[in-house]
Formats: sequence, structure tokens, C-alpha cells
Amino acid sequence: MPGPDVRGRHVGAERGPRRGAAGLGALALSGVLLAGCASMPDSGEVTPVDSSQRADADSQVRVYGVAPHKNEQPQELVTGFLEATTSDDPDYETARMYLAKRSKRKWNPAQGTVVLADAPQVHVERSGDREEDYTVTLVGKQVATIDARHAYKPEEGAYQKRIHLVREDGEWRIDALPPGLVLGAADFQRIYRSVNKYYFAELGAAGKGKSRDTLVADPVYLRKRIDPVTSTVKALLDGPTSWLDPVATTAFPTGTRVVDQRLSLDDSNALKVRIDGWAAGTNEEQCRRMAAQLLYTVQDQSAKVSQVTLLRGNGSQLCVLGRDQARSYAPVQSASRPDQQYFVDAQHRMVSLVDGDEEPRRVPGPFGADNGAQLRSVAVDRKQQRAAGVTGNGQALYVTGLEPGAQLGEARVTARGGAKAGLTTPSWDGVGDLWVADQDPERPRLLRLPGGTGAAEEVQVPRLDGGRITGLRVAADGVRIALLVTKDDRTTLKLGRVERRGGAGRTSLSVQELRSVAPRLEQVDAVSWAGGSRLLVAGREQGGLQQLQYVETDGSLSNASGLPGITGVRGVAASETASKASALVAEGDGGIVRLMPDTNWKLVAKEGSAPVYPG
Repeated sequence: MPGPDVRGRHVGAERGPRRGAAGLGALALSGVLLAGCASMPDSGEVTPVDSSQRADADSQVRVYGVAPHKNEQPQELVTGFLEATTSDDPDYETARMYLAKRSKRKWNPAQGTVVLADAPQVHVERSGDREEDYTVTLVGKQVATIDARHAYKPEEGAYQKRIHLVREDGEWRIDALPPGLVLGAADFQRIYRSVNKYYFAELGAAGKGKSRDTLVADPVYLRKRIDPVTSTVKALLDGPTSWLDPVATTAFPTGTRVVDQRLSLDDSNALKVRIDGWAAGTNEEQCRRMAAQLLYTVQDQSAKVSQVTLLRGNGSQLCVLGRDQARSYAPVQSASRPDQQYFVDAQHRMVSLVDGDEEPRRVPGPFGADNGAQLRSVAVDRKQQRAAGVTGNGQALYVTGLEPGAQLGEARVTARGGAKAGLTTPSWDGVGDLWVADQDPERPRLLRLPGGTGAAEEVQVPRLDGGRITGLRVAADGVRIALLVTKDDRTTLKLGRVERRGGAGRTSLSVQELRSVAPRLEQVDAVSWAGGSRLLVAGREQGGLQQLQYVETDGSLSNASGLPGITGVRGVAASETASKASALVAEGDGGIVRLMPDTNWKLVAKEGSAPVYPG
């Protein structure tokens, strides 16, 4: 049920005449509607527009700006405009009232957003000798940008842009301003929500026939309270963000449009979408793939979607896809049995845990045997049928089955560079390929073993800038890879895009467009995938202590709850299915510990290393 509207300008309460939004929210919750607004002094050097005091606790309360007052001065007018852009006005109609006639036509708030650490400071100055000529400068510390396709990008630096005002019909109005929106971080977090759109990964010949059904998450930011289902579906139809676009595709034909002005789930959590264009003439298979994209995209933001029905513009049915049917398109395809946790015990054997276990169990096969390979790290394929292990000296990689009688076989990869370097912990993608990095200081390499046992192929990684890969985790979709890159005794976290070129006979792989995922962390010690677009990271900020936290793959702050602290974390493991019931596992100073939901860390083994989930 929609909450009350709150109308009025809303800046920080500490700034005097205008009532703070925290007060607005409190009054709204009490059933008191505010009307009117005291005027703001038009003197003073700098006026920050700060709404961090807002009542964010009740997301149902909607806040709207007010139209400009008569005879407003330049500073007050610009302040009112900035406030109006942070309101819940769907089409920014109130904000447009502050613009000159020609600017109303040109200004496009959807063109992009600049996020500042704090709300923009407003400096007012004359542009010339005429009283009718004023320029207002917005100043702040930029932390990120959102592009026209809603993609977030950390981008720090000084921000300074000008707004020009003119007299129009005797009143000040804005006739030149920066494109898009300028928001403080507090407003941005209040107004926007993170949404995972889902597209199909382009795996080429590596997909072995499955590439058409592998979904990959593409995070964007959309307004929270402005028709969330409709805006999410329309954002999906816009196509992948520019970073993901080279390795992802959509089942929706170009030009597909939603017919209905507003979409919502019905009482049974079913979604019906009428579409037109070429999509209205697609076959059953393509229609089901379109429905799968819709189901996982909308489901990521709201209650579990029971089914998606796609209709033509005239209301006739194209196809229906239920939640159970959609599982074959799930972004993470795992074994039929629950995911287990694995690590290397004190005797350098591979052991496993399930959530009900109090003690780890040795795995069947040579990796769990007393006389088997002495291991340093392991990785388990997503079907939990095979494992890859790096020997204790880091020099050799073996692959074997997880069943009694399996043979160790020969080493699949041998490291270069001696004992001080060695191989990283390996990682399996969802296609069944195995990845590992050789930390040879003279010639570091990223390697992929097709099918897990094929000949190792070197994968090119441009723009490492002299760093070397000291850790990696490949996403289930096979087109994204998280890399720990070490340079000059500092390790940072990068996300790369896996591009495949060539045909069935020969495929050339490379990791392109590395981007910083945790730019605020000076040192990153361990990483694990923890959802479609979320990573679990152990690291520390400059001058700070090590922390275990979630980060988003676009570099934005995660809205996940904080984690209890542990010390000396060297390895972490989380389930990529992001189930709330899944445990976290970590290697810390006290050994191997596990965090079950709504509990604290519990010791599993006093000695052990390299915890992992399948993948």
C-alpha cells in the first residue's frame, strides 16, 4: 500500500529555516502533512545541499519538491532545483519549473548521474557587470558516475561545474546546466537500488552447445520507488551495459517494446508482459529464453516470481515459463545435491563439509588418501564430480575424480620460477573448464585447461601494468573473472571480461577491460564469488584493519549486512548461488572457521587452508 506523500523542500535540518527531511519523514509517519516552506536567506558564500538527515527508514514515504517561489534569488533557485532532482517526482516535472524555456527542452535527467561524496556545495557569482547575469558553481568530491544505461562506475576526483541563470518573465531561471543529475552519496543511496539484469553469455565454441542457456548478471542502478517492475523490464530491453556487451547477448530482438504503461506482479506473483515489434513473432524456444531473462531479472528484486507470460500486443499468448521450468536457465547450475564446502586439512588432504557436519570428512579418491598428493589448494567442479589440486610446494596441478578408485594421473600443469612463485588456487567455470595462474616473476601466465584435462592454453591479459596474478575466481557464466593482481607488494582486486575469438577448431581467449572492484581497499587478501554480481572480500583500507565484506562487481557499495570480524584471513569461500542459508568459510589465524546464518564464527578445524565452494 503506498505511503504518504511529503511535499516541501528538504535540506539538512542544521541549516536553519528549511525543515530537515528527517523531520519531514517523522511527521509523515505520524500522519502530519507539511505544506509550505520558510524562505532561505540569499546571502552567504557557500550553501551545501545536504539531505543525509532524511527519514530513510520508511521507504514508503515519498518526498516531493516544490515549485520555485516568486522573486527567488539565484542561490535559492539553484538550491531548490537541486532539491527537486532528489525528490520522487517520476518525470522531474517540478525540477523543470526551475529551468528556462529552452533548457526545459534540452535537459535530459536520464543522460547520466554524477555521485559526490557529499551533497554539492553552491557558490554564487556574477558573470558580468549586469545584474541579470549570474553563474552558480557546483563544487564537490566526485566518487562515481552512472551512465545513460544505468551502469555504475567508481570515478574519484574533484567536481566543479557551472550553472548559468537568466531573467525570464521577471524571474530567475536556469538556462545552462551540466547534463544529467548531480547527487550526494546519501541521496543516491536513498533514491536508487541495485538491479541485476540477466543476459546470455557469449561462450563461442567453449560452450559445447550450452552457451545459449548460460545467464550472466549485469548490475545497474534504477530509482527505487518509481514503478520498479516496469523500469526494471525496460532497462532489460535496453540491452547489456557497455562493459558486458562484448560477451553477452539478449534473446529480445532489437526494437522490442513493452506495450503496457505499467507492469506489476499479480496476487500469485505471476508477471504478464505484452510486447510488440519483431519479438511478437518469435518461436517458442526464443520466447522461453526471453521469459527466462525477465523472470530472473524481476525475481532478483522482488518476491519469487512464480511464472512469466509473454503476450503479443493484441493480448494473444506467446509463451509461459514457470519458475520450475526456468531452472534450466539458472545463472548458476550446480549439482543435484547441496553444495559442500572443501578445504585442505593439516595432513594436506582434501576434506569436505556439509552444513549439518560438525567434523570434516575426507573426500573419496587420491586427494583424500593418506598416501595421496600433498596439497596446498583445491578446486571442485560445479557438478562436484572432479577436483583440481595444487601440490604443497605449489609446483604442480593435478585433476582427478571424487570417487573411490580414481587415479591421480600425471600433472596437468607445472609451474615455472621455482618454489617462491608457484601456481595459484585453481578455479572451475560453469562450462567445465579449469583456470589457474602461474606466478613466475619472469613470465607470469594465466592458463585455461579446456574440459579440465585438456592441454593448458595461455590466456592473454593486457593492461596488467607490470602486476602479476596471485589469485583468481572465475564466475559460473565463464565470461567474468575476479583477479587478485599484485604489484610492488600491494594486491588489488580487478574484474576482467573473458572474450573468446575464433571457431570450433581454435579459440583464442583474452581477459579485457580490467576494472577496479574495490578501489577503497589498499590491500586485498582473499576473494570469492558470493552471488550473481557480488564478491566476498578480505582486505583493508589505508591505515585500517583487515575486514571481511561484500563488494559489488561494479565497484559500488553493497547493501548486504556487515559480517562479524575475524583476524588474519588468508582465504574465504561463499556460495555463488547466494542462498541465505549458505555458510561462509574462512581460513584465519585460528584455523578453518564457518559462519552459519544468524550465528557467529565457529571453529571447524584448528589447522587447515584454502577453503572453497564448487567453482
